[in-house]
Amino acid sequence: MSHVEEFLTAEEESEIVNAIVEAENHTSGEIRVHIEATSKIDHFSRAQQLFHFLKMDNTKEGNGVLLYVAVDDRKFVIYGGEGIDRAVPKAFWDTTKDVIASHFKKGNFKQGIVEGILIAGKELQTHFPWDHDDTNELNDAISKG
Repeated sequence: MSHVEEFLTAEEESEIVNAIVEAENHTSGEIRVHIEATSKIDHFSRAQQLFHFLKMDNTKEGNGVLLYVAVDDRKFVIYGGEGIDRAVPKAFWDTTKDVIASHFKKGNFKQGIVEGILIAGKELQTHFPWDHDDTNELNDAISKG
């Protein structure tokens, strides 16, 4: 079994998907999680690539958020679309990153990801509130590479 498969249990993955669904119930924003073993390029650039590959840059309001985790590298990136970067305060991503990192340092990977998703969802709700016409533009499942 690979480190990616060992990183989270099926139950933990289900809890993460439930957190995505919960967060997206209050916003038109879209949140995805991608997990892979390692990256051959710098992690920010890899998150950018995946953001495009997962079609997260195709959201109507540019309000996608990707939480990228490279398990073996012990690195993660939170990458937001253009609409989000224009809307959220500059320090927002750093604060969210600090919450996730504090859980990761203790080995609480699922909890770090869940809290990061819920924090992002709250901020998205402020700038991109849910509308009755809103549709889920992206798959909520965790993608793996």
